[in-house]
Amino acid sequence: VAEDEIFLLVTPGFTYELAHPRLHRIEAPQWVENPITRAAWERVMLPRLIRRLKAQVLFCPGGVVPGGVPVGCQTATMFRNMIPFDQGQRARYPLGYKQARLFMLERLFLRSMISADLVIFISENAKNVIQNRVPGRIGRSVVIPHGLADGFRRQPSLPPRPAWLPSGNFLLYVSSIDRYKAQVEVVHGYGILKKSRGDIPKLVLAGPVNDLKYGQDVRAEIDRLGLNGSILLVGPVPYPDLPAAYQHASLNIFASESENCPNILLEAMASGRPVLSSAIAPMPEFGADAVEYFDPRNPRDLADKLENLLDSPVRMSELAGLAEHRSRDFDWTETAKRTRDALAALVQENSNEVKG
Repeated sequence: VAEDEIFLLVTPGFTYELAHPRLHRIEAPQWVENPITRAAWERVMLPRLIRRLKAQVLFCPGGVVPGGVPVGCQTATMFRNMIPFDQGQRARYPLGYKQARLFMLERLFLRSMISADLVIFISENAKNVIQNRVPGRIGRSVVIPHGLADGFRRQPSLPPRPAWLPSGNFLLYVSSIDRYKAQVEVVHGYGILKKSRGDIPKLVLAGPVNDLKYGQDVRAEIDRLGLNGSILLVGPVPYPDLPAAYQHASLNIFASESENCPNILLEAMASGRPVLSSAIAPMPEFGADAVEYFDPRNPRDLADKLENLLDSPVRMSELAGLAEHRSRDFDWTETAKRTRDALAALVQENSNEVKG
């Protein structure tokens, strides 16, 4: 197999078109979607596939490098899920399946990163977290942030307004409904400001409910504060609608307390609308001075920052321009190029060792 031949191991549901002549699709059996049968397949069949293809590098972007990789094939992995390493967030979930799953993921991810020939981090903060967790045990690594699809960037003309948005001005928070996303605190902060002034735009919370109990808590907080007419829980929305939604918002909010690379923050920044973001790392690493920050654990801080922005059209306009400009630093084409270069360096190293 030539050095630049790339084989993508996918499940039958993978529908993305592979347009490049050196990209090849290999379908895994449908039953590998089950974690138990997948582990067995990876242990027995994957090494055979690697040998047949004479693959020099196995890249596992999901974060888990399987055991049994043949000698002569180097491994690379990507660290993307921060929650297993955030003890404060883990403690918020009740004992049970969720806690057990996070416990296992933490150990699987660590084992994979320690054993891998290359670890791709998607933020400097994530790299620091892992290096502090296992000092001196991570080998070669590189930081390559995720990028942005061009469709999220501000267009010359405003795209059509999605039908699920309210009429008039609105504030938008796009994210799954989950404990670390701080929707309860956002609702509370909005309620504080709504109580002192009635002219603030409606708040739209868009995203699927990942944690049913927390979703109930968000709804209960809306009811408790009497904000049913002011806060809209619209649930999951069509992904293609998001660029227009961001661009129609008066202001975009991002309140997450734990992220690796905050894609939603980048999407909101690219819309050319002002952003009010969580101040918890790694958000400032990505937003820099292009967004306004607040403490997502402090509803009063959100209320104060939101009021200051709504009362300052000049600052809102300034932030809109800064955010759009800053978002240009994040591009999927550049991300793909840097990822390919990092993997190609492993291939070259492998080839040199074979020749040696």
